[in-house]
Amino acid sequence: MSERTIVTDQSQAFLAVDRLSKRYGDIAAIDDMSLAIPRGEFLTLLGPSGSGKTTLLMAIAGFVTPSAGSIRLEGREIGGLPPEKRDLGVVFQGYALFPHMTVAENIAFPLEVRRLPRAEIDRLVAAALDTVQLGQHAARRPAQLSGGQQQRVALARALVFSPPLILLDEPLSALDKQLRGQLQEELKSLHRRLGATFINVTHDQDEALSMSTLIAVVNHGRIVQVGTPLDVYERPRTVFVANFVGRSNIVEAEIKGGEGDGRIALAAAGTTLISSNPAGQAAGTKIAVSLRPEKLTVGLGDAEGPNRIRGTIADYTYHGNSTQLVVATPLGALRVEEQTWRIGFPLANGLAVSLSWAEDAPVIVAPDQAA
Repeated sequence: MSERTIVTDQSQAFLAVDRLSKRYGDIAAIDDMSLAIPRGEFLTLLGPSGSGKTTLLMAIAGFVTPSAGSIRLEGREIGGLPPEKRDLGVVFQGYALFPHMTVAENIAFPLEVRRLPRAEIDRLVAAALDTVQLGQHAARRPAQLSGGQQQRVALARALVFSPPLILLDEPLSALDKQLRGQLQEELKSLHRRLGATFINVTHDQDEALSMSTLIAVVNHGRIVQVGTPLDVYERPRTVFVANFVGRSNIVEAEIKGGEGDGRIALAAAGTTLISSNPAGQAAGTKIAVSLRPEKLTVGLGDAEGPNRIRGTIADYTYHGNSTQLVVATPLGALRVEEQTWRIGFPLANGLAVSLSWAEDAPVIVAPDQAA
């Protein structure tokens, strides 16, 4: 998969958040955040509960007043405007539909506030209903709809006046797993067809990886990494990102030196690791290495040489197409996720095995900054 250049120049961005902060007394909900979002992206703010992602979204929407910093949309400062003057589409976690209105009336509401002609309102509502495939439910009220259908109504209401930016506050969190997956695909398809710019908030890593064109990982009120889903998963910059986006084994190591061709040798608990991900640091430097569980291969063969280590199975769990193992090694307990069909021997706790991995598997990650 090809690399993408991420826009970082605030002057080139469709939406520019510049050194934004929001404090509640001594607590910094968002702490000096800067973010440049190009037009047409589907950006997900990904982070644990309390990390500041929803506060950032609500500041962009106008429902939270920042303590410092600026927000510019298409070069225009919007930080001081009330929500209704920003002309943004917002889909809230709880849908926020009017229970006494029909589906069509809910969708028409933002158009009526803008005093559009009745014929134009009817045309736009019909188009929005068609977009979310709810035309046959136009006369129903929210209580007569399923959770997924209510979410589509909320989305149609946010889209109906063609806003330049759509903000989604964990819109799928209240849905069951199957429906959530279905609506993820529908949101992706809708984004491609409309070409609009979306900002989505979630703490669900799978949702962020599958839906987004860009991910901004948020922790302790700060943005710690921005990149494509591929970049963030394959090349995490910090221990937090490696552990939060997917799962990872973090191994303490020391840089031994260069191996040529951009490779470096690392020493960890008497084991040599060869990495094709350069560190840019001097020999003898103590570093942390991320090893994704699915990049480790378990076998019964020899464990001599670099990027190989002996161990014993401490635990394993069968998941059908995959099997997860915990293997006790000199590097510590390493988690392994292997496709079940690739394991050519019966598993048992205490069984001696070997682990191996490719040179692109060890990724050097920076320590997390103190909150």
